[in-house]
Amino acid sequence: MTPSNYHHGDLPNALRRAAVEVIDERGVGGFSLREVARRAGVSHTAPAHHFGDTKGLLTSVATEGFEALHQATSSAAALHDDPAQRLAAIGEAYVELGRTHHAHCEVMFRTDIVDANDGDLRSCGMDAYGVLEDTVREIIETDQLDVSLDDASWLCWSTMQGLVQLAPKLEAISEFHGNGPLEIDELVRRFTDLLVAGLRSRAGVTSA
Repeated sequence: MTPSNYHHGDLPNALRRAAVEVIDERGVGGFSLREVARRAGVSHTAPAHHFGDTKGLLTSVATEGFEALHQATSSAAALHDDPAQRLAAIGEAYVELGRTHHAHCEVMFRTDIVDANDGDLRSCGMDAYGVLEDTVREIIETDQLDVSLDDASWLCWSTMQGLVQLAPKLEAISEFHGNGPLEIDELVRRFTDLLVAGLRSRAGVTSA
């Protein structure tokens, strides 16, 4: 592939795609702008021209990841009126994206290799988080629960992210125990039921 294969306006996307390929194959530890440029078929100075440095490119990849997460979870949430069902759908979409966008997830939650203060990154991250937080808020308000919105949202978020990270290990444990293949979506729904039941156990406390 040569630089002429890309129009100028396509180059940032091409560089991000190449960056994702490198991370998928080599991990963040094997990442380099020179390799990204080689795969994109451009000069080795092109990534720095568009993104400044390695941190700039990885920040852009992380931002792209949060944009995809926001799209996936908001689309899933829109299919359900009941907030508990919506929460399960958000969890399923979150875990699915994490499993299919490995490279993005490698950088989305890092603060050492991206610019955590980048305006676009922060905005896209909060947009994605807002889908979860709004749903948890509705559960709390509808059931009049005496629980912190932050605590409840962070608990749900931690569970979703934990499943993204631990799914391969959980599948291995399930097979070791002779339970057969683990259905991650079903696990998300069961975890959501437990989370919502735990939150709802605080119902009526505020009226005491």
